[in-house]
Amino acid sequence: MSVSLYFDHAATTPLLPQARAALLEGLERWANPSSPHGAGRAARAALEDARARIKAALGWSGEVVLTSGASEALALAIGRAKAPLLAVSAVEHEAVLRLAGSAARLATDGLGQVDPADCALRGLVAVQQVNNETGVIQPLAEVAEAVRGAGGVLLADAAQGAGKLALPEADLIAISAHKFGGPIGIGALLVRDWALLHPTGGQERGYRPGTENLPGALAMAAALEAGNAWLDGVQALRARLEAALVASGADVIAADAPRLAAIGAYRMPGKSATAQLIRFDGMGMAVSAGSACSSGSLRTSHVLDAMGVAQPNEVIRVSLGRETTAEAVDRFVAAWRTIAGLA
Repeated sequence: MSVSLYFDHAATTPLLPQARAALLEGLERWANPSSPHGAGRAARAALEDARARIKAALGWSGEVVLTSGASEALALAIGRAKAPLLAVSAVEHEAVLRLAGSAARLATDGLGQVDPADCALRGLVAVQQVNNETGVIQPLAEVAEAVRGAGGVLLADAAQGAGKLALPEADLIAISAHKFGGPIGIGALLVRDWALLHPTGGQERGYRPGTENLPGALAMAAALEAGNAWLDGVQALRARLEAALVASGADVIAADAPRLAAIGAYRMPGKSATAQLIRFDGMGMAVSAGSACSSGSLRTSHVLDAMGVAQPNEVIRVSLGRETTAEAVDRFVAAWRTIAGLA
């Protein structure tokens, strides 16, 4: 079998060398940052330096609560926000939907975007920055204006956008390091104002109990500082990919929507996503169907259903990363044509 090609960067992307080096450095600083002795104080100083670097790299002037990832950050925001959760977009990640309870689901149009006017609510409103299945970017500047105009609070899941796009206009923002080249197990909740949350006690200024993950924080800072210049090349690669797939009979989901360059969703008419995944995997290529968190289930994608996509069970997600090359894209297209019965 040929060397495996990885097209599932939206699920997780390889650890950057800079982040690996920072992680190893952090592992040498094994003292607890909350301990009062000299070793603990040194660890605390390193942790706060990492926090400051994370804020600077993101261009964030608010507060940073370090978490185990975006899922915990979202749970912290929803569970501890002083404003009640009133609405979430219908295309949110499962990490939001499973906590949404009776909150209203905000409908989207055929491109997967919410209507900002529907978000004018006096409470907590959750709308993601970038959809993890389609790459569609929500109009969060307009959404934030509507939410704040109504006296509400906006929570944005930026797991797919942070480290790639500028942070969205939002009051609470969840990020995850392993989506932009940091390690698994570290993320953050960005908080515009502490007054938005009820404290829980413990570490992270009383908003997240548990021993702080210093190695993870150092690695996340290093990954963010690596920048996003690589996205320019990925934009061209996705255009190359989509032109070839359309010529091969594929449907590009939300082709006319603003989308993150690294994520695309494509329908192969007449071939189930499950069959496609098996064939691509057998040809040494990693892709996914929907979110990696739910791709093992037999449910139809709630994202594609909300968008009204025809035959959603025939759609796969292809996500590109720093390592993706034109040769890899061309090999993927050749495999697609073989699976579609065109070669």
